[in-house]
Amino acid sequence: MNKSDLRKKFKLLRASLTITDIEDLSIAIANNVLTLPIWDHTYYHLFISIAEKKEIDTSFVLSVLQGKDKEVVVSKSNLDDHTLTNYLLTENTRFVKNSLNIPEPVDGIEVPTPKIDVVFVPLLAFDTTGQRIGYGKGYYDKFLSDCKPETLKIGLSFFEAESNFDDIYEFDVPLDYCVTPTKVYDFTKA
Repeated sequence: MNKSDLRKKFKLLRASLTITDIEDLSIAIANNVLTLPIWDHTYYHLFISIAEKKEIDTSFVLSVLQGKDKEVVVSKSNLDDHTLTNYLLTENTRFVKNSLNIPEPVDGIEVPTPKIDVVFVPLLAFDTTGQRIGYGKGYYDKFLSDCKPETLKIGLSFFEAESNFDDIYEFDVPLDYCVTPTKVYDFTKA
């Protein structure tokens, strides 16, 4: 199946989820995040959920990170060139939704991309080789390609892996792990 068809399929699957489903599945994902071998790092990038798109509620993963005293980094989108600027999340961070309904920090302490150790990556779907499908604008592929090579890339998904995607491009950055409500996929051993 190609990326366009998979985007449609997973947007429909997400649309069928109830608020209770999203909460229960998001908690299960956060619990599975605890089993990852990633806790000896400092800077963890976390995407803030777009509720209107029925994304995973990352507030539960945020609680895990804060409970482990990690430095949490959140991003702001540059809609002109599809890049991300990263900011340290503090108790004073104020969020405003941009034109795409993405909650973003208004300002703050900028964190250079090479400092980030772990990135939790939003996605619509992923396959058994660690390739992911996002919304198609390339924000995260650009961001991940600027990260240091050892930065861990972790997808979060309500749904299990698809078989291999038909249309992978050279600039697509694969995941190291993907966490679902029932399983952790480890792509580092491929």
